[in-house]
Amino acid sequence: MYQRRSGRGVGRAGIATSRVARGCNAWQTEIARGGAMDRVRIDKWLWAARFFKTRSAATEAVNGGRVQVNDLRAKPAKDVVRGDIVRVTVADVPWTVIVTGLADKRGSATVAARLFDETPDSRELRARHAAERRHARPLGADLGARPTKRDRRRMDDRNRAFAPSGLGFSTDYA
Repeated sequence: MYQRRSGRGVGRAGIATSRVARGCNAWQTEIARGGAMDRVRIDKWLWAARFFKTRSAATEAVNGGRVQVNDLRAKPAKDVVRGDIVRVTVADVPWTVIVTGLADKRGSATVAARLFDETPDSRELRARHAAERRHARPLGADLGARPTKRDRRRMDDRNRAFAPSGLGFSTDYA
């Protein structure tokens, strides 16, 4: 309990003040506690399982209808238990996972990986989406080269010639 006065997390009289200096585990998960937790809010669980960077982003996803628990649309306060099937869409990528552990605090990636098992169908679908994105043409690739000033003037002349008169269509830049 007592440490030297110098260093981080040590207060007056050499008493450890920070959680790290006291030897506390900052990530109190069910796995670390040996099964003390039996249910957790879905928004906390999604944040702890590292599907979203912030808890507010997880809450927005749940409110936006991108999260389903056991094939039912969930609200942020919905509790999940071990064995639930969670479907979540993150950045247009669908995930289907089975809850294997519970956590209400965000921990390391190794702890987060133990909180769920992804279904084989979901894993295959994500791989297919990744391959499609990898092989897709970049945005704007079909437009060709950017028109030069001369090309733009020709297009403007052509548009002016075919524009119906009296509609106020003008391409004058002055």
